[in-house]
Amino acid sequence: MLRSMFTAISALNAHQTWMDVIGNNLANVNTTGYKTSFVRFQDQISQLLRPGSSPTGTRGGVDPMQVGLGMRVGSITQNFTQGALTSTGRMGDLALQGDGFFNYRDGAGTLFYSRDGSIDLDADGYMVNTNTGYRIQGWLPTGTPPVVNTGTALTDIRIPINSTLARQTSSLTMRGNLNALQPMATPVTVTFGAYDAFGALHNVDVQVTRTGANAWSWTTVTGGTGSGTLTFNPATGALSAGGTGTINVPASASGAQAFSFTVDLTSLTQLETDNSAYAAFQDGVAAGTVTGYTVETKTGQVYAQYSNGLQNLVAQLAVTSFVNPAGLNKVGQNLYQQGVNAGEPNTGLPDSNGRGAIIPGSVEASNVDLSQEFTNMILAQRGFQASSRVITTSDEMLQELVNLKR
Repeated sequence: MLRSMFTAISALNAHQTWMDVIGNNLANVNTTGYKTSFVRFQDQISQLLRPGSSPTGTRGGVDPMQVGLGMRVGSITQNFTQGALTSTGRMGDLALQGDGFFNYRDGAGTLFYSRDGSIDLDADGYMVNTNTGYRIQGWLPTGTPPVVNTGTALTDIRIPINSTLARQTSSLTMRGNLNALQPMATPVTVTFGAYDAFGALHNVDVQVTRTGANAWSWTTVTGGTGSGTLTFNPATGALSAGGTGTINVPASASGAQAFSFTVDLTSLTQLETDNSAYAAFQDGVAAGTVTGYTVETKTGQVYAQYSNGLQNLVAQLAVTSFVNPAGLNKVGQNLYQQGVNAGEPNTGLPDSNGRGAIIPGSVEASNVDLSQEFTNMILAQRGFQASSRVITTSDEMLQELVNLKR
């Protein structure tokens, strides 16, 4: 009878632990990126009352006689199935679709892993987790054009909030018409702007002069140097020769270097109508300041956005996966650290080699299944209740034994 009471006590303790796990799951039903924990039970050692024996001669074998001494919690592990993606509309909110974790580093340099991708910019422009302030990790590009080397160490990601960016003009397109009846001594002037490497605008004047039937010449008169000839098809009025040219702009007083850009004239026509030649497009941009950032869907590339419409690659987010993510150690605040049974971290680009894709503007919801947790709660309650009945029944049997003396 005493044995049955201690057996029941082990079950009470185990079912209470199960209830603790269920309660924690329910408490985190709305926690970003939370992964459900579940309990597995196992029986404890059994007391051998009679050993078994093998068949001998005409006598059959006998099974061993054992009485179990209760049960215990075998494991508490996590279910890393995908949680639902919830749209927030905030570019700073990032979700992982698939396996892996975001990388964060605290002020002491300790590395953490998390499914929580709620990101904000701090006062210094660093991308940090909104809950902890820990900086998200990735790689910074180098070179022109910028290239990311994922073989280097992870580093903090910082948006250059006070930087400016300009783009030098490299090509210009002219469109419109040149009047076929234009007097040969009267040039047509076309004025346009081109930007140097510092984003300063240079005004360039080009004169186009008819030199004969279906023949024209052009030359710059201010802002740069360049010239060329144009020949038009007499049957259609379309340009047939001289469709490209080059204009050279000298260095500026601000220190910007001299530069050249190509001129595309292939869209010009020569028809008997008014002159309408103009610069339709040029790819240079004046200097602009940072107005925000965007994160590319799936790839996790981070681009700074500028007021002039330009964008510049400033970082690449990293994702880390593990062979056994259930082996990670939970340290609170939606964070994990590497555990001895998790395996080595496999850090690299998102959406590659089994690592999940990054989905901006969303967060991953908890994967707690309420119906399953409430069912488990009922089972835990009934298991606890049944074990408590064993204790009360054993107590009544002991009471009857004591009463034999009366």
